[in-house]
Amino acid sequence: MTMFTRYRKSFGPVLNQPLLRRLLPGIAVSALGDGMSMVAVAWLAVQIAPADQAAVWTGLAVAAYTLPAMLGAALFSRLVRRFSGVALIAVDASLRTLALGTIAVLAVSDRLDPTAYVLLLAGSSLLHAWGSAGTYTLIAELLPDRDRIAGNSLVSTFNQAAIVVGPALAGVVTTFAGPGWVIGIDAASFAILAVSCATAKRGATTAAAEPSAPAQAPAGGWQTILRQPRLLGLLAITCAFFFLYGPVEVALPIYVAHDLSGSSMLLGAFWTAFGVGAIFGGLGAGLLRNRRLSTVVIGIIIGWGAALLPMALTHAVWAGLVGLAIGGLIYGPFTAICVALFQRTSPPHALSRVLATRTATTLPSTALGTLAGGPVVTAIGAQSTLLASALLTIALGATIAATRPSLRRPRPSARRPLRPSALPPAALLSADQGHMHAL
Repeated sequence: MTMFTRYRKSFGPVLNQPLLRRLLPGIAVSALGDGMSMVAVAWLAVQIAPADQAAVWTGLAVAAYTLPAMLGAALFSRLVRRFSGVALIAVDASLRTLALGTIAVLAVSDRLDPTAYVLLLAGSSLLHAWGSAGTYTLIAELLPDRDRIAGNSLVSTFNQAAIVVGPALAGVVTTFAGPGWVIGIDAASFAILAVSCATAKRGATTAAAEPSAPAQAPAGGWQTILRQPRLLGLLAITCAFFFLYGPVEVALPIYVAHDLSGSSMLLGAFWTAFGVGAIFGGLGAGLLRNRRLSTVVIGIIIGWGAALLPMALTHAVWAGLVGLAIGGLIYGPFTAICVALFQRTSPPHALSRVLATRTATTLPSTALGTLAGGPVVTAIGAQSTLLASALLTIALGATIAATRPSLRRPRPSARRPLRPSALPPAALLSADQGHMHAL
């Protein structure tokens, strides 16, 4: 079987699903808009803040564009928990359109002040955890289990591609028109997504959709996760992995500037190498559906740590570029696979709340790791910080591998489903149907 045939078999059912085929372009466009805002949000803060307060307002702006999602996941749970996947995407896209559009109008007309900017950014992100949850809930609603990894990988690949293309486009637009126009493009991208949702066929179902859950008292995302040791373990692993990655975002620029005496172009080359690798890795997630996915998660964690070693142990630019490219390739499938495990393990009636809680919990993990990275880089240096992140990440993966239960499959006559409460603490991940296996 050729690689093209394997990709067609993996992604064909996703692209042939009518509702997904209608919404995926909007999801891709909004991802590109967010990728452009990676540059514009910080640059606009620098421009409108007083010169002696630029660093403070820039930090507040960047944080305001992501962290309030954690608050919104809790505040709006009762309001949106019964929404379908399409509705969750629509309300997040609509709020982002309104808030970011307001920022763009004020910025272009030179009437934007730093306080209003941070508040509007915070408002734009309040429902983002629910919007992200809605995307993956929609995939679970419309696709059978065997096709969900491919669906997840398309979405995560959009995000990775946006990291490669978005900042470059934003740099061009910012140079010729200003960052306010880039924020306006981001707002327009979410408007396209909102319109796509509004015109989509609500209530569209397929034979592959999950059966409706029986009526029962709704549970919050955290309540559901705490009742499922597998979900709690996977969430803890993801948070630890992202936290250990956080210092890399601080150490890499310092490593390039001080250790390599490089320029911003070299830093961009490092991140581009990672992004290109992540795109191919994300697309490759659909080819892993027949693999033991929990083992793949362990391999990704260990592999990412190993990919940092060329930068941590040498000053060879080519080695660092190759390492980050391979690291992106290894990391690419991580989100698709982890979300697939959540989709499989979560009760269908609670899936959107569980995924929103996952997003709201994992988002701050990288931010906290980044905050911790500043003092660590100051204390031990950039390259030593990269080495510490690499070794601790490898140790995390090795520890998970060493403490998981046996993966031997019982005889058919002895196979009986385990109640979640009967699972040992080491059973951090498991899914005993289809292609999912216990970790």
